[in-house]
This record gives sequence, C-alpha cells and structure tokens, in this order.
Amino acid sequence: MSAFLDPNDVGLREARGQASSRDQTVPGSLDASPEMQESLSGVLRASKLPAKQRGTNIKPIVDQLGSLAYDQGLLPADLSELIDLVTAPSFLDQASIAAVVRNLYPATSVSGDLIIRVIGCLGHGKLKPSLAIQAALLKWLIMIQHVVEGQNHFIRTYPVLFNLLDTAALRTYACHLLALITRRRHVRPHRIQALLSLSRQTGNDPALIGLLRVYKDYYPEIIVGDATRGKASAFNHPDTQWRERVDEIQRAHAQRRALRSEIPLDSFRVARHRLKGPRDLTIPQVHTSHATENSITLEEIESVDGFVKNIEKIELPNQLIAILHDPLLQKLLFLRPQAQAHLRACHWLSSYAQDMMAADSEVHLADILNILKSYVTATKGLPPILLAFLRELINTWDGIEGRELILDILTYTPLADFRELLTDIFQLFEQRILNGTPHSQLQILEFYTSLLRRWMVHWVSSDKKLTEASETAAHLVTHVNSLCLTLMQTSPSMSTYGKILDFYYQTSSLASDIHLLTHTQAAAVPPATLIYNLFFSPSPLTASRVCSVVAKYKEGFQTAMAIANINHTPRHIPEFNGFLMDICNCLWRQRALSDEDANAKGCIIPRPLVEDLSSYITSLSMGGSLASLFSLSYSPIFSLFAISFLRQVEDQVEEQEGLDIKHAGPVTKATLKTLADRGGLNLSWDDYRRGVLSYLENHGMDGVEHLLSITIVTLRRK
Repeated sequence: MSAFLDPNDVGLREARGQASSRDQTVPGSLDASPEMQESLSGVLRASKLPAKQRGTNIKPIVDQLGSLAYDQGLLPADLSELIDLVTAPSFLDQASIAAVVRNLYPATSVSGDLIIRVIGCLGHGKLKPSLAIQAALLKWLIMIQHVVEGQNHFIRTYPVLFNLLDTAALRTYACHLLALITRRRHVRPHRIQALLSLSRQTGNDPALIGLLRVYKDYYPEIIVGDATRGKASAFNHPDTQWRERVDEIQRAHAQRRALRSEIPLDSFRVARHRLKGPRDLTIPQVHTSHATENSITLEEIESVDGFVKNIEKIELPNQLIAILHDPLLQKLLFLRPQAQAHLRACHWLSSYAQDMMAADSEVHLADILNILKSYVTATKGLPPILLAFLRELINTWDGIEGRELILDILTYTPLADFRELLTDIFQLFEQRILNGTPHSQLQILEFYTSLLRRWMVHWVSSDKKLTEASETAAHLVTHVNSLCLTLMQTSPSMSTYGKILDFYYQTSSLASDIHLLTHTQAAAVPPATLIYNLFFSPSPLTASRVCSVVAKYKEGFQTAMAIANINHTPRHIPEFNGFLMDICNCLWRQRALSDEDANAKGCIIPRPLVEDLSSYITSLSMGGSLASLFSLSYSPIFSLFAISFLRQVEDQVEEQEGLDIKHAGPVTKATLKTLADRGGLNLSWDDYRRGVLSYLENHGMDGVEHLLSITIVTLRRK
C-alpha cells in the first residue's frame, strides 16, 4: 500500500495534523470512553504513516481497539471514521485492516450513508481495497443488515451488487446479500439471463443456484426447474455469535440511553429466522410466488405507510401457516380475515401436538405452547380445534410444565355455556393445577379474572345482544365465589385480598356498565361472608376497595332498574342490601353489628356474641359503645386518618387565629361541641365526617366516600 501515498506529500502532512488534533476532540463521539478515543486516534494516526516512521508497533493498538469495540460497540461517528479507514487507501497492513473490519460492532442503527460508502468501494480498481477486504466488508453488510436505517439504500445499490457476481472472490457473499434484499421488482429478464449464463460458466456455483431459487420464488413460470437443480447455498448467517453480540451491545446501549430495552426492529417487515436450533419448529417463512404486476407481496412491504396503502393489493404468501410466527402476516389476516389460513394453522398445530404427545417428535411442550400463545394473542381467539387439543393434552400433562402458558392461552376461550366449559375443560385443568397450595389457587383465580375481562371486552364490542352472556357470567361468578372463600382461609394476606378484589372489580362492572347491561342482567353478587371478612381486614386500603366494589354494584342495580328496565332476581337484592346497610351502619350511622334496621344483617354475627361483646365494652368504662367502635373516629383502620385530619385543621386554625385547647381524640359529636365551648376548634359533626372522607380520598382511599355519598341521603358527593 505504500505506493498509494507519498510520505513527503503536503496532503499527508496535513493529515498528520488532523489525526493529532483528534486526540483533543472527536465530533459526535462525546459518549465514547477515553480508552476508545485513544485507541481510535492511535489507529488513525498509524494509518497515515509508513510502518518505518511510526516508531511503535500497530498490532497492540489494533487489538485494543477490537477488544473495546467488542465490549462497548462503536458509536456512529467512530464507525464512520473506521469505515473511511478500511474503504480508502492507507499505510495499514492487510491483517490490521481485516482485524478492524471484523470488529465493526455498531452500538446503534447503521446509517444508509455508510452502506453507500461501503458498497461504493467494492469492485476492481487501483484505489479499491483488496478483494479479501472487500469480501470481509460484504460479510459485514450481511451481518448488520437487520440494524440498517431503512432498506432503500440497499435497494438503490442493487445493480452495483449484481455486477459483483462476475468476481469469484466476492460471489458467495454478494449472492447472499442479494438474496436478502431481492424484491419482485428486481427480478428482470436480463438478470435472470445473466444468472443462468454465469451459472453454466461456473459449473452451477451453489451461491448462484441459491440466488436463482430466490428469483424463482417470484417468477416460477419463467425459471424452469432444470435451471435450479443442483446443490444450492442455504445462505445461513455467516457468524451467528457475531450477530448475537451486536444485539447485546445495542440493547445495552439503548438501556444506557434510557430508551427502549430492545432495539426497535421494523415490525412492518416480514419476519426472518435469525437463529436455528434443534428445538425450533420448522414453520415456513413468508414467500410469495403467485404475484402479478398489479399486486404487492408481503416481502415488498417495508413500512406502516406501505402496508396501509397497499393492504387491499397484498398477495397472500404460498405458505399461510407462516401466520404462526410472522407478525406482519398476522396483521394482514386480522384486517383481511381469511378463514382458510386460520384453519390450516390450527390443523398444523394440532398435527405437531399429536406427534409430541405420541413421542414421535423432538418438539417440546413449551415450544408448542409458545407458538400457540403467540397465535391466539395475535388473532384474539382460541379456535375449537385448538381447544380440543388442550382437552386432549390434559391426559398426559403433569400440571406443572408450561402452566402459565396454558392458562394464558385458555383466557382466549370463546364465549359459551360456562357450565359446559367447566365440565369439558376448566375443571380438568383445575384438578391438575390445584395441589392444595395458595399459589395454585391464586393462579386459577387470576385465570378466571383474565377470562372474564376478555369476555367483557367481547360483550362491549358486540353490536347484537348476546342472550347467553347473562347466564354465563352468573355461573362464572358463582364458581369463583367458592374459590375466593377458600383463599380467604388458606392465604389471609393483603396480597390475596388484592387479587380477590381485582376479580370483583370486574364483576361489579357487569352490573354498572351501561354497555354490558344490555347483555348481562343478573350477575351474581359476592358472598356476604367474603364482603364482611374483607371489610374487617386490618388494611384500610382493602376496606376502601370493598366499599368501592359495593358502590359500583349499587350504582349498577339502580341504573339497571331505572334506565335499562331490568328486573334483578330477589335473591340478589336482599343479600346485597344486607351488607350494604351493615357497612353504612359501621362507618356512618354508629350502629355497628345491629340487625334492627330494615335490611341490616348485623354482619351475620350471632346475637348472643354481639350481646356479650356489648356488655364487655360497657364494663371497660371507656365512654363508647360497641355500636360506635367501627365508626370513622374509632375504627382500628381509619381512626389514625380521622385524628390526622383533625390535627391538620387545628394546626391551620391555630396558625391563623390561635387555639386555647386541642382535641385529645377520639372525636364524637358531643366532644366537638364541648371543644368549641372551651375555646377549641369550632367544627360541626357533619363537617368533621365529610372532612375525614375527603382526607381518605386524598390518600387513595376514595371507596369509602364513594359508597357513603350514594347511600346516605344527608351526604352529598362533592
């Protein structure tokens, strides 16, 4: 390479000055580590000096640069300078240049400008890199093709790459790259003729045969079978470990930049397998050969705009089974439903599942379940044939492997008679999963919560009335009621209470949502025992959420009877009114555990026990009665918030006007009047209680205020 540059040339002396100035600043590389800056500057300086004038050995510097690039990746500015280095004449030896090319790990997406510059240096010419370096650069283009900003730059250089096929040293990688970027518009008669001629001249080079087969996928009627016979290159990835490292570097870089956890790949391009392993299912990729001049293939779609503009003209691929793993094909068939495609996919999955259960395949259960979950997630439905497969699976399933996947898949079960679903499939899975532990019971509860949520979405989006929805919902809620009561005993924790309330938040929507009321008329209410246990839990947040659920039910029943003209069955209303009145008696009316009012059930506590507790409280001479001990002022879970509210008001008044005395607590109607007479805070009993409710709401416990405001006549919601 020494013949290319004259060390005494003025331009070279200027280059030395530019290289040395790089030690001070590197535009666009401010985020690179000091070690990377130093190594890169050293290599750039060395590239402009003959070996005898350097004074140091360049190999350790190149090795250090390669090691840093492997660890950190190269930022755009650094990558751009190294591309300039390897594509232009320099004094570096071939081994050093090859080492640099091998370690061009981009830390971000690669700009199209770099692609143009790399491809522009390929070919024959005095100032071109050696053919070995050109082959290495072509290999690099193949390995970074998935992180290039758009594919248009590859498309624009297609003729240049095609002309490289005459060069034997570049042919293999050129064919591979062309196979990756070929679209139907590139397949032209003159190129087909050139490939056929070159294939005959080279004795059916496998790389050329492989590229011809790609062309044949687009125009099978033009390229006859004889032309593509023989051994063809599979175009496997040149270095899967290299690509994996690039992905790791880019993920790490994105996390450091507080961006997404993964590099955002273009989801509006067909999926191509990255890596192949023994456990991978042999799902065909998207290939379209039966296209016309007026149609568009999925392989030609490269952006969301192109997808939307051509959605009606997109030709379906040869293998519709590719819907199982290709997101773009899934989007197309979701927007343009094709029953045949889904039926074929279901039969394919069923066939694999049968082989797996018969031990005739190396496919693992988790592999099938992952593919099945991906499919039902994309299509938002679980076809009967797959539901039948899951029913058969129960005979050989151990109840552990892939449990979460199976439950996730079953949440897409289509709406049907719940009693039949329970008998045919749900109960079978429950028997396998439930092992006497709270964890397994919670998994079943979470499954039914998700299932009910998906059914509700279906009901809301349905234009016609679903007559079976009401009975199905009622039976589901009744079934889960028993599970929740069991969980209250096996795992009485705040976490369990939260998951139970998550389910009843869904059921309360069945009674309160106007759109759902057109389908569901008489959904079952939570058991009174469960409501009381949750309300008397030691958590104020849990009690507030219970109040919120009860409030939503009340609003729903009122709406249903007043607007939708729906008559709820008597067995629901009395039970509901019972715990509604008991909660209000505890919190507001200071009649806790009383059964004297209409509808009140006294929290279903036996009367002899209530009398004994009342006598005990009276004997303590603490100034309060059993009936008031669950009010806002005395409640074990709300009393702290009540006195905190009062202290806040007293502090504000004291700062502005001054106070002679403060309330010692707990607050009652009588003590507030006495406090005002003695120069303390002048606050009415009703204002105090409203203030406590607002204080609770401000602290994330708005359920109490919500329930009381729609139940107590004298209390109006703000």
